[in-house]
Amino acid sequence: MKLTSIEQVQKRVGSLPAPRDLKVIDHVDEHARRWLSYANFAFIGFGKAGTIRLTPAGGERAFATVMDAGHVQIPLAALDDGSLVEPDLSFGALFMVSGMDETLRVNGKVSHIADGKATLKVEECYLHCAKSFRRSDFWLPSSTGPSQGAPSDYIRQSRFLVLASINSSGEADVSPKGDPEHLLIQEEEGVVYFADRPGNRRIDSFRNILEQPEVSVLALLPGCHDVLEFRGKAELCVDDHLLQRFEIHGKKPKLIIKIPTASLRVRPSPAITNSALWPSKKGPADLVPSDIFKAHVQRSKDSSLKAKVARAAVSLPGAMEKGLELDYKKNLY
Repeated sequence: MKLTSIEQVQKRVGSLPAPRDLKVIDHVDEHARRWLSYANFAFIGFGKAGTIRLTPAGGERAFATVMDAGHVQIPLAALDDGSLVEPDLSFGALFMVSGMDETLRVNGKVSHIADGKATLKVEECYLHCAKSFRRSDFWLPSSTGPSQGAPSDYIRQSRFLVLASINSSGEADVSPKGDPEHLLIQEEEGVVYFADRPGNRRIDSFRNILEQPEVSVLALLPGCHDVLEFRGKAELCVDDHLLQRFEIHGKKPKLIIKIPTASLRVRPSPAITNSALWPSKKGPADLVPSDIFKAHVQRSKDSSLKAKVARAAVSLPGAMEKGLELDYKKNLY
């Protein structure tokens, strides 16, 4: 069965526990600025309504420079494919810090390009939960270096992927997913399948797919310097035989993303090599995810009753920390 409406998707995934954009701010605050000062790697999708492409980016720590609260600058040389960047394109970015399971998501528009650097206008900024990194054991690679074997072997071994999508209005989204090897991706006769596990229930990528199904995906095996790249038109499926194939610890996923691929290849990623992701370092002591979540929720401009109740709840001492750990423990699958 194929899902064709937002109502069907939200029913499968579950309703949001709080207003959809409660943790989203529209600028780079001091927490996001500090995160970017440590970040040495990102996945960034660039596109417009109808098409989106995804590229790794990385290098030295703080390769992305905060210009002001509304703009971030990135050297084109830090991207595996700098040719994807053009003025006025939408972007969605996922910034990573060594040793941290959470990621910083930044969305917006390419403002301009000059002197080999792209200036990105920030429209959304928020911290993403740690589940995909914990499911994939992202910072615990089994080996380091180039991949071995055929693309089919890489598909079976992959434990982490990033899905880039864009809606009909040209708003981009980049979403991470992680699972143990053999359970992240399955490929059959040119069709790729992967599961959606419990997350923040914002369903941005699913909204985009329903409006505009063309997506771009990068998958990797933690420790490997190559990436698996594929693109195609995605569908959201809930066929029981597919759900059973991705069952973990007796729990089936809520839905499956199906992509008949227009292309499928494994290629080296200079950004992964240059950023030296592995071996990972211990996460910085001054990056406390619960504090960042709490600060962003408190700064929300949502004036609804649900938002006020949520802000009051996270302000209780220790509430955010306990809530996050309980969610990570109970709702990993």
